Amino acid sequence: MRLAIIIPALNEAGNIRRLIGAIPTQLPSVSNISIIVVDNGSTDQTADEAHQAGAIVVHEPRRGYGYACAAGVAASETADVLLFLDGDGSFDPAELPLLIHPIVEGQADLVLGSRSRQIDPGAMPPHQRFGNQLVSHLMRLLYRLNVTDLGPYRAVRRDYLLELDMREMTFGWPTEMMVKAARRDFRIVEVPVHYRKRWSGHSKVSGTLRGTLLATYFILGVTLRYAFVPSNSLKVRPKR
Repeated sequence: MRLAIIIPALNEAGNIRRLIGAIPTQLPSVSNISIIVVDNGSTDQTADEAHQAGAIVVHEPRRGYGYACAAGVAASETADVLLFLDGDGSFDPAELPLLIHPIVEGQADLVLGSRSRQIDPGAMPPHQRFGNQLVSHLMRLLYRLNVTDLGPYRAVRRDYLLELDMREMTFGWPTEMMVKAARRDFRIVEVPVHYRKRWSGHSKVSGTLRGTLLATYFILGVTLRYAFVPSNSLKVRPKR
């Protein structure tokens, strides 16, 4: 199995080199690991640090989490499995095997890292916790998807992700992946992961009022929109 680790990054100088250095270089059943850092229009040394640390650097000047993720997917042509990891150090790369194992063992198509049980003090502000709980409840209600978090730390089979025809180029990109995968009857598994305070800098989502409001708007919009898309407009996989 070939694995591509995609790290969207906007002004993560000081974090990105340390993060890449913490990524395991060998994993069971993985023959090749590539690290792709998508520089999403940084104004600091993020791209230079990532390149010096040995990562493949892709430039996506259009600001937006979805744009950055999509650019990483496009650059991962030879990979079988994609893993998405934030560039701020809030997730532990040592937990990579937890997300990869269910796919390697044929137990899942999409694996979500849930932060609901292991959150360091100060890592997630109350309004973000509330938003996660609200949308997770909507996921269970509208999609019968039993999830506890909307975290971006996740792994997915590349061929399955391409089927989803991802279109949300904003903070709603991870949510779109989840709801479309649920509508297509993908095997979705949650595993617990540790969530800690970012190493340095400010969060683009929870760190500002504007970021929080925009993320909430896009995430709720995507959650509600795809719940009412007619099934015949989706390529639904047959139930296993």
